[in-house]
Amino acid sequence: MNWRRYFWPVIGIAAVVFSLWPLLHELRGISLDDVWDGIVAIPARGWVLAALSSVIAYASLAGYDHIALLHIGRRVSWLFVTFCSFTTYALSHNIGGSVFSGAVIRYRAYGTKGLTGQDVGVLVAICWITFVLSTLFVSSIVLLLEPEVIDRFSGTPHHRLAQAAGLAMLLVVAAYVFGSWLHLRPLRIGSFQLHYPALPIVARQLLVGPIELLAAAAIIFFALPATGNPGYFIVLGVFLVSFSIAQISHAPGGLGVFEVVFLAGLSHMDQVGVLAALLVFRLFYLIIPLLIALGVVLFFEHSQYSRGES
Repeated sequence: MNWRRYFWPVIGIAAVVFSLWPLLHELRGISLDDVWDGIVAIPARGWVLAALSSVIAYASLAGYDHIALLHIGRRVSWLFVTFCSFTTYALSHNIGGSVFSGAVIRYRAYGTKGLTGQDVGVLVAICWITFVLSTLFVSSIVLLLEPEVIDRFSGTPHHRLAQAAGLAMLLVVAAYVFGSWLHLRPLRIGSFQLHYPALPIVARQLLVGPIELLAAAAIIFFALPATGNPGYFIVLGVFLVSFSIAQISHAPGGLGVFEVVFLAGLSHMDQVGVLAALLVFRLFYLIIPLLIALGVVLFFEHSQYSRGES
């Protein structure tokens, strides 16, 4: 028996089980009726703004691929890139292991447009750098403006440490920009080369990436109850911590991990209301995009099959 065939599926299932266990412990005493009441309590304005935020988030994610293609100098139709990027992130956010799953999806799609394996490798790397750079940039701003966000997870004040961490993150971003200005040598790994993005590309990275994070956090913010709401910047900070830990966990969709960390960050609020907002986030950011993406994949594969027959 080839154990490698079953290794990663088993790891994925184990990750889900271990991430759901603390979530179930956290939600003890909360009934499904309570959760439904929390969802019904969200006003129509909250639903509309949350939906619009999800559209902005995925439009920004499409910008990741446009930036990467601009960097490698390959022309692909705007509509194709937008659908490819949307499908990639909608699937990889739910599957987990976004870098690797995203690379496979992009290779299949962009290969039909003449991009080589190395082209796709550079594209994936630039998209990943854009995400990391944006996370560091937005996190640095939050820590400098709202250092008390760390207290929500540590239980004790660490304002100076939080501000120092924010400043360090901002310096990393500044070093990246400075490196672009200096035209540093490309990173070489065997035959693979990753050239430093030009300043106009870096400017786009620092614009599009943060917009995606701001919009994704806004989905939850608009769905949260007004009572005890700490404000957008605190919600954004809690979102960044929760989303980053969920990404590191590699649990499909960050299931369980994201919710546990977020509930801990907003422990002073009504937990039913917070859970309802997180369900709205999963609906708009994960479930609906996943269903649309599956339809796009089926249409794409059918069109490729039809071309092969003709």
